[in-house]
Amino acid sequence: MDSNKDEAERCIKIALNAITNNDQEKARRFLEKAQRLFPTDKAKDILESLAQNGKPPNENGNHVNGDGPRMRHRGHEEEPKASAQGATESKSYTAEQLEAVRKIKGCKDYYQILGVEKSASEEDLKKAYRKLALKFHPDKNHAPGATEAFKAIGNAYAVLSNAEKRRQYDQYGEERSHPSRHRRDFEADISPEDLFNMFFGGGFPSSNVHVYRNGRMHFAHHNRQERREQQRDGGLALFFQLMPVLILIIVSALSQLMVTQPPYSLSYHPSTGHIHKRHTTHLKVPFFVGDRFNEEFSGNNLKNVERSVEEDYISNLRNNCWKEKQQREGLLYRARYFGDSDLYKKAQKMATPSCSRLSDIQNILDG
Repeated sequence: MDSNKDEAERCIKIALNAITNNDQEKARRFLEKAQRLFPTDKAKDILESLAQNGKPPNENGNHVNGDGPRMRHRGHEEEPKASAQGATESKSYTAEQLEAVRKIKGCKDYYQILGVEKSASEEDLKKAYRKLALKFHPDKNHAPGATEAFKAIGNAYAVLSNAEKRRQYDQYGEERSHPSRHRRDFEADISPEDLFNMFFGGGFPSSNVHVYRNGRMHFAHHNRQERREQQRDGGLALFFQLMPVLILIIVSALSQLMVTQPPYSLSYHPSTGHIHKRHTTHLKVPFFVGDRFNEEFSGNNLKNVERSVEEDYISNLRNNCWKEKQQREGLLYRARYFGDSDLYKKAQKMATPSCSRLSDIQNILDG
C-alpha cells in the first residue's frame, strides 16, 4: 500500500537523522519499523551497514580519501555544484528580503522565529508558519541565507506543533544550552520541504532545499576508475586489488545473516517472503507473514506479534490522517488566499480515508 510505503520512507528519514546524531539504537528501531511497514533494500542496506561497522552506507562512501585520479574526480564533481550555486545566488532579491532573512537568522528561539508568544495556540502556529513559509521559500526568496531561514521556520513549527517536543523545549530552553542531553528532542521528524508540501499541496519544486547523495554508488564509481588505471600492473596487482572486494562481499554476506527479518509486513512483499495474508484477532488488521510463521508463533508469541501489528497500523493511520488534514487545510488556505472558488470546492470535497478508518478503530476500542 502507498500509505505504508510513505510511512516507511518517513521512518528511514528519522533513522538517518538519528544516525547523524549518533543515536544508533533509535536508528535501528525506526529502520526495523520501516521494514515491517514496507520492506525496502535501502533500509536493509543501512541495517546491514550498522551491524557491520556502526555506520550507514553513504557515510562509508563519503569517507574515501586519497590522491591522484580520485581526488581529481571529486574536484570535477564539485564544479557543477558550484556553478549551480552561483546561478542561484545571481538571481535578484530585494533589500527587504535580505533584511527579513537576517532577522530570522538572528532569532534566539523557535517562538521568536515564528513571531508568536509562548502561549500561542496550534492555530496561531499554523497561521504564522503559512505566512512565513510562503515568504521565505527559496523559489520565491533568492536572498542569501533564505534556504537556511526556510529550514529554521519549518523546524520551529515541527517542534512547537508537537505537544511532547514543545513541552521539552519549554522545559529545557535553548538547545545550545544543553547540546548533548536534549539536542535530539528539539529536531523535527520531517523535512522542511515535506512539511511545506503538506501545507500547500506541493506548490513549489523541492530542488533548492535538500539533495540526497548515494554515498555507496559514489564509492563504487571511484573503485571502478581506480581498477581501470591499475590493470596495467599485471595479474598480481589485479589480485591484490580484488581482494578487498572479496572481503567486502564475505563480510556483507555474514552481516546479512546476522540481520533478522521482521516476522511480518503490513504489505505484500515477496522479496522478503511475506506472502501469506492474515488478520489480527481483535481489530482485523491485515498483515503478511512468511511460510514458517505458524510454526514459529503461537500462544502468547502470536498475541505479541498481533499487538505489534495493530500498533504499527494505528501509528501509520495517525500519521496519514495528519497529512490528509494538513493537505486539506493547505488547499483551503491557498483557495482563500488566491480567491479560487474551484480550488475551494475541491478542498471541501477532499476525502480523509485514514481519519475515517482511525475513527472506526477508536469506536471499536472504546466499545
